[in-house]
Amino acid sequence: MDTARSSLHYQVEKWLRPEPSDCVRVARFGHMADGTRYVQIAATRINGHRELYFFRHDDGDWCVFPQRSRQPSMSAYRLTQAC
Repeated sequence: MDTARSSLHYQVEKWLRPEPSDCVRVARFGHMADGTRYVQIAATRINGHRELYFFRHDDGDWCVFPQRSRQPSMSAYRLTQAC
């Protein structure tokens, strides 16, 4: 895992591309019902305002989409044992 590319700072730079004169701040943070951590980043610049949510995945990466929820699964080995 490339920790530099999975950091929140890197993702904010990648998606919002702030200029030195922009005001970038954490607008909100917390946990969703399933325990997933999120951070809302707000960027204000001369030509407008943008906000993005970033979600922390189980592997430590920050992404702009939430992690897929875990669903029950059964391996082929367990299927053969059930018969």
